[in-house]
Amino acid sequence: VQLQASGGGLVQPGGSLKLSCVASGFTLGANAMGWFRQAPGKEREFVAGINRSNDMTYYADSVKGRFTISRDNANTVNLQMNSLKPEDTAVYLCAANSGYYAESVARGYDYWGQGTLVTVSS
Repeated sequence: VQLQASGGGLVQPGGSLKLSCVASGFTLGANAMGWFRQAPGKEREFVAGINRSNDMTYYADSVKGRFTISRDNANTVNLQMNSLKPEDTAVYLCAANSGYYAESVARGYDYWGQGTLVTVSS
């Protein structure tokens, strides 16, 4: 069971990036999914989540209206990030939980990817 996050990089303020999370060894479509981020010296924080049936999505207030979580297929979950700000700089991690609802706390997830670094700087 493995989750692989990709798509991070260096982007200027106001720019966009699309992160992807691909699963191997299990089907993401059978899981609720979440994206978290962790900046140096800070705690891991919830960014976005999507329920197993894709009927609901959830966002942290800090990214609402700028980020969009979605599924491409049974094994890929994306995070489209627009209007990026320097405070969005962090390692972004995807996570899967075998329940129905996406959780907003890290302990609610069973599987984690290794993370991809997003740096927003001019």
